[in-house]
Order: sequence, then structure tokens, then C-alpha cells
Amino acid sequence: MTIFEGQTRPLPLCVDLDGTLVRSDTLVDSLAAGVRNWRIWWALLGIFGGRAALKRRIAELEPVEAASLPYNAELLEYLRGEKARGRMLVLATAADRRTADAVAAHLEFFDSVIASDGVRNLRGQHKANALVERFGEKGFVYAGNDRSDLHIWGSAGGAVIVSASPSLVARAGRLTDVERHIKPDGSRLRAMLRALRPHQWVKNLLVLVPLATAHALRDASAWISAGWIFAAFCATASAIYIVNDLSDLRADRLHIRKRNRPFASGVLSPALGLTMTLALLLAGSTFAARSGAGIWVALYAATSLSYSLFFKEFPLVDIFVLAGLYTLRLFAGGEATGHLVSLWLLAFSSFFFLSLALVKRVSEMMTKSRGRAARRGYEAADVPILQAMGVASAFTAIVILALFVQDEAVSRLYASPVLLWLIVPLMLFWLCRIWLSTARGYMHDDPIVYAAKDWVSWLVSLAIFGALAAAKDFPLGR
Repeated sequence: MTIFEGQTRPLPLCVDLDGTLVRSDTLVDSLAAGVRNWRIWWALLGIFGGRAALKRRIAELEPVEAASLPYNAELLEYLRGEKARGRMLVLATAADRRTADAVAAHLEFFDSVIASDGVRNLRGQHKANALVERFGEKGFVYAGNDRSDLHIWGSAGGAVIVSASPSLVARAGRLTDVERHIKPDGSRLRAMLRALRPHQWVKNLLVLVPLATAHALRDASAWISAGWIFAAFCATASAIYIVNDLSDLRADRLHIRKRNRPFASGVLSPALGLTMTLALLLAGSTFAARSGAGIWVALYAATSLSYSLFFKEFPLVDIFVLAGLYTLRLFAGGEATGHLVSLWLLAFSSFFFLSLALVKRVSEMMTKSRGRAARRGYEAADVPILQAMGVASAFTAIVILALFVQDEAVSRLYASPVLLWLIVPLMLFWLCRIWLSTARGYMHDDPIVYAAKDWVSWLVSLAIFGALAAAKDFPLGR
């Protein structure tokens, strides 16, 4: 801690909020939380009245939930230690006073608060002037994290630097004594990769299904088109996942697992998330244009975005939209490869994916901690009926599959069509196992992603492909 010569008490420690005390930006968090509130969009026009006025209006419309903010744990520990030694702690932030007061009330160790008041935006030099006016030149230590804080460190008697770049640390060190340097947590590049959720890309392999069902696995040009549409879905889906994470920041921070996601934990900023989203959408649209099925990718993006922002809050509607997103991949793959989806495949996939969508929702309901899931229209009492719907959809899909394999038109395509019947019990076994795993609380992910990690699912898949290959190429004696 910094103590001037002749003093017995340390200089007051003034702490920035956004990016320092918390890893996120409270204004952007509030905007993300209120994206479905039309009054937020109207309030953005308040930027013409100045940033301070805008912050005041947003703070009124979407107050922060101080308890759920992603605080910097190392800084919190340091501040509590300094408070125990009798040091004066001041929350000095450019955030609105309402936001700052909520944070100070939650933490209970700040002696006073200095913040924007709806008229004056306390950032950079304005904050430096306010602190000098309060404590005098070199009469305080300031904890900050970005370039705008250089104005303040130039007038401060010491610096606590949090999650800053090496160049900023060096510049601050030339302006004042560095009392403590708290380094960033983890790898930003690794966090960006996690935000893309590459493990979810396995779902986009559904674009290959029309290629397989049309017996066109040797069509080289179709494989190239399938590769482009697969890449388009991967880029677009990752962009939507980021939008979903940003719109669900508050809910994710209350979730036992989702609070560790890159944006919810504050490792990545919402501003970076928006930049990543635009880049991914541009890449996705480029890949989609090369595939020749751009309309389906655009429809997927619009539907998925609508789901993230609106439909996920409406019971049953959310499930049917989820099932539709699975099915859209089939149509896109059919359009790109030139092997369109048959009515049999459409009928089977409709019930099959409805069942998987219900699996996803039931698993979320069974792992939530309270009676109503955040941003969901369901209650704990709804789980039994959702399970019944899902199991019924699964058996309906299998009945359609059984009718398909005995169809005469299908039989003519195979040397031994009777072997196709092996697929029916294999698929039924897999779906029953998925639902049993869900009922036992093992389903912690999307069911298709779960299957990609499950060795039993791999064995079932190999058996199904073996049955298809044998039915196609190995005639049985009649």
C-alpha cells in the first residue's frame, strides 16, 4: 500500500468499477439484458443528450443485479484485506450513481461512492479532476484497467493495475508508483475459441444426411457443396451462440455451469462479442453463397436469432422452433448437394427432432435450482408432461422408420432390404437410452453433442451404418 512520508495511514484507495472491480461493463450488460425491451432502444436516442444522461436512463430501465456481476476475485480479496487494515476505500466509476450504489451496497466495504450523476460523465480527465478535488494532487491511489485511466494515474499517488496490457502497465509505471498489479486470468484466445462452442458443430453434420439417404456418397461435387454448407452453418451457429450468451448474461451468471462461460464470467467483453458476431456472420454468408443454399442459412440465422431473443420464453413454441432448427439443416444439405429431402425423411425427422428438443428442455428443467428456469416459460411441475411428449415423439419417429423400411420403393434400392429392419430396434434402443439418461440427470448438453461423446451411441451408429452397407451390397439368399 502507498503511504506518504510522515503519514501513518495509507492513502485512500479509489477503485474503478467496469473492467476493474468487475470483469464486464455494467452499461453494456444492462443493454444486453434489455435487448427485448423496446424502451431500451428508444433510450439509446438519449446518447444525443450525452453519455451521462444515457447511463442514467439505462440504469433506470435495467438496474444491475449486483450480486450476479462477475467480480475480479483477486482484487476483491485485496480490497477486503486493505479494509481490514483500516484503509479508506472509494468506488470511483464512470457508471451511473444508481449502478455504483447498488454495487457498494452489495459489497459493504466502500466508505463512499463517486460516480456519474446523469449530467457529468466521470471518465478520464473528469474523474481525475473529481478525485483531485476530493483528495488533492497525489493524495489517493487509483485502481484501474484501461488507457483512459492514465489521466487519473498522472494525478495519483499510486496505482493498482488490473487486467491491463504490458504496455499500459509500463506507461502507468512512468506516471506513478505501482502498488499492485493484478494480471488477467487465463488465455483470451482460448476463451474466444470456447465462445464459438466448436463442440456444437457436430449438429451441423446433419447437412450430410440427404447425401447418405440418396445413396450419393460417391458424388464428389456434392461433397464439396456439403463442405461449404457445413462451414456456413458452423460460422453462423457460433455467431448466434455469442448473441445468445450476450442476451442471457444475467441468467447465465445465476446458473451453476453457465456462469463459467467466457462472457458470463467476464473473461471476454460484450464489445468483443459483438465484433466476433459480425465477423462470423460475414464468413457464414460467404460460405453459404458458395454452397448455393444461402437462403436456408439465412432462414436458420433469422429463426435462431428470434429463438434466442424471443421464442425461448414461450412454452412449447420454443421446443418446436428448436426441432425446426434441426430440420433446417437437412433442407440446407439437400439444397446444397442437389439431393432434396424426401417426404419420408421429413416425416421421420420432424418427430425425431421434436423428441430431442424435448430432451434438451427436460434436462434443463431437471438441473435448474429454482421452480422456474430463467427466461423459460416452464415450471418444475411441467417435467412429467414434457417427458411424456418426448417419449411419444420418439416412438412415433420409430413407427415412421418401420413403415419406411418396408416400403416397396425403398426395397428396390437395396440388395437385402430385410437387413434394414435392424435399424429399427437400434434407433429405438438409442432413443430410449437418451430418455433414460435424461431421467437420471446425465444429460448436461445438447443430445446430439451428448451422443458424440457417448461410446454406446458410437457403437449404435456403427451398427446402423453396418446394417445399411450390408443391405445395400450383400444380397441374402431368397
